[in-house]
Amino acid sequence: MKIGVLLSGCGVYDGAEIQEAVLTLLSIEEMGAEAVCISVNENQHHVVNHVTGEEMEESRNMLIESARIARGNITDILEIDPVDIDALVIPGGFGSAKNFTTWAFSGPDGTILPSVKLLLVNMVNIGKPIAALCVSPVVVSKAFEGSTISPLMTIGTDKESSPYDIKGFSDGMEKTGMRTEMKSISEICIDKENKIVTAPCYMMDASILDIRKNVRSALEALRDLI
Repeated sequence: MKIGVLLSGCGVYDGAEIQEAVLTLLSIEEMGAEAVCISVNENQHHVVNHVTGEEMEESRNMLIESARIARGNITDILEIDPVDIDALVIPGGFGSAKNFTTWAFSGPDGTILPSVKLLLVNMVNIGKPIAALCVSPVVVSKAFEGSTISPLMTIGTDKESSPYDIKGFSDGMEKTGMRTEMKSISEICIDKENKIVTAPCYMMDASILDIRKNVRSALEALRDLI
């Protein structure tokens, strides 16, 4: 069993959330599956100093940065055919809202990279499941906006502590035609009809142990949908 892991860079503020990505790779290995790390050979939107939070005057490539997490074993998204993998996971991190889409700047009115949209649409079209962690449900939302597919997803809950505007994100996803429900860090959302799993992860105030459990639950549900 091969599970694709779509990475948007390396670092929570400008790429993939590293802890979520590594815990995803760990869960895949523990389930006896093989991870296939994938990224886009294009520059990320910007580079953020993770100490100060300030933008840096340099550019970085998503594929090259993602290779840091993948220990060099990274595949260009243009070289991936959905028939080659059994499922796909998108860890969170601002890269999903800055690099794969422009949600961070334009909300639900933003755009999505064509290569990312094509992979997600093709996965669903041939019945292969997708898991979107943390903020990555916005990527799924933009991929299926305007289509006949309206996944049920979660991005967290506004009933518990979060550093983000959960209701705002949920409303935005619904504006694109998706359906949403509130879920805590101890819960996941499973859309069995469309074979899409979503988990809040670091959209909520949580410990790394909480994230570990949330990621593992999502990956086990993904496996069950294969």
